[in-house]
Amino acid sequence: MENTVEKTKNMLELMGFNGARVDFDEEHSKISIFIDDEVIEPRVATTLPAIEHILNLMCKKEKALVVDLNYYRKERERLIAELARAAAKKATVTKDEVELPPMNAYERRLVHLEITTHPDLKTESAGIGKERHVVIKHLSLS
Repeated sequence: MENTVEKTKNMLELMGFNGARVDFDEEHSKISIFIDDEVIEPRVATTLPAIEHILNLMCKKEKALVVDLNYYRKERERLIAELARAAAKKATVTKDEVELPPMNAYERRLVHLEITTHPDLKTESAGIGKERHVVIKHLSLS
């Protein structure tokens, strides 16, 4: 654990982010990074996957590390869950298919998990590549 935190801090210092705070949740293999720098804020969405990729290459864990940068991932997860709940409500009321916007695999998984709490709905992934998205269907359509 300490080795992972130290590697992360060293990498961030080499990137020019001195004083970054790093927390590691070993049970969930999750690293939370907090950088107080106005340069990083508008670029969190593009910087996060790059940092996550580099850390996974550096640490070579059996289980891939999940990285959160300045609570970006946590907030994104909250928004995806909120979107899934709204789409589930729409699918339940209208009994029509509801297509969500394209998402990456992790975000689609969050939607699939959220919809499992609705026994009258099911989900499917549709589309190819960057256009892959989730379709929520009412079971009466099956």
